[in-house]
Amino acid sequence: MRFWRGWAVLLGASLMIGETIRSWGQGRPLLFVLDDFCIGIPLVLTAWLMGQPNPARRCAFAAAFAAAAGMLYGSFFGKVVELMAGAEGDFSSNLDGSFLTLLIGFAFAASLAGLVAAVVSARTDV
Repeated sequence: MRFWRGWAVLLGASLMIGETIRSWGQGRPLLFVLDDFCIGIPLVLTAWLMGQPNPARRCAFAAAFAAAAGMLYGSFFGKVVELMAGAEGDFSSNLDGSFLTLLIGFAFAASLAGLVAAVVSARTDV
């Protein structure tokens, strides 16, 4: 479980730092900036709480990954659809649209891997 705790911290921190870099000076609405903090903070917090695992903490850990996967799903596939429609210039970001989509795709895959690991781990403890 130590690996997945580190994975959660890395993913959560990357989401928050990446959103800050992406949005810096772009005038993006605060709600669209804070959404990554709303999924990053629970990932980091539950990873820290898993230092002393119990069933409730394992469920919270899995839920943090599930929330991240759910939010990243819409973000990733929304960007893919925009790119396919030729809306490359419509991204309000300090990063290239294709590169941003790739990063979000990696984060989505990382959240799915963490979710599977957290659920399997929780089931083996029951």
